[in-house]
Amino acid sequence: MNDKYTVQLAELSDLDSWMRMIGIVRDNFPGIDTDDLLAGYRQTVIKNMNRQTAVCAKLANEVVGLLLFSYNAKCLSCMAVHPEHRRQGIAKAMVQLMLSLFPEDADISVTTFREEDSKGTAPRSLYRTIGFTEAELVEEFNYPHQKFVLRNRGMQS
Repeated sequence: MNDKYTVQLAELSDLDSWMRMIGIVRDNFPGIDTDDLLAGYRQTVIKNMNRQTAVCAKLANEVVGLLLFSYNAKCLSCMAVHPEHRRQGIAKAMVQLMLSLFPEDADISVTTFREEDSKGTAPRSLYRTIGFTEAELVEEFNYPHQKFVLRNRGMQS
């Protein structure tokens, strides 16, 4: 990743920048594609920031990448990178920071778009590169997705 970016746990002071960033990409997220849903998402982000389960990538003081995860569900629940900052290693760096916060024997899951969905091409490739494998087909927010799982990293060579 380019050293002009910083990847860190997000803080409440990042909230406004985070919300500007998600506003740019929200059409790719079935769960936050309306203003009402976006208001609920803001509350979710605040909770995650307070729990230290929100990761962001910043350029100067502007959020250009975001990731939410859950320790309880052992999952990556939301990730996006600003279109102008993609293909810089930001997503991989955010996932790696998140993974470093879990025990190595934890199985971590993520859901993303299905193979036939063009929105799934980049995230599916990224997750495979990191070591996630395809699991069951699911629906989230009335939209077809597929679960990917990263199994017990402590067993990998």
